[in-house]
Amino acid sequence: VQLQASGGGLVQPGGSLRLSCAASGSIFSINSMHWYRQAPGKERELVATITTTGSTDYGDSVKGRFTISRDNTKSTLYLQMNSLRPEDTAVYYCKAVWSVWRSSWGQGTLVTVSS
Repeated sequence: VQLQASGGGLVQPGGSLRLSCAASGSIFSINSMHWYRQAPGKERELVATITTTGSTDYGDSVKGRFTISRDNTKSTLYLQMNSLRPEDTAVYYCKAVWSVWRSSWGQGTLVTVSS
């Protein structure tokens, strides 16, 4: 299964964006899916997680502002980002995890928050 992230762009502070991560195959059997981000000069960090049961978890810096969701019928992962801040500027990556032995990364999509 290949992952294709999209939806990044330039947005003003306080604005919103929705990222999508489309899988080339079914995501029904994927154990968990994640969004990560990497800002210039910084390490990649985990932003949000959603499991096969629909449980979600978020990094402290995005709690209350970002929402992760998945649509198994469309084989797509989403990240709704509201109240964006300049510090949210980063390349965002999606990741699918089937097991400890199998995972897959999508290519990144750039989000720039600037006035």
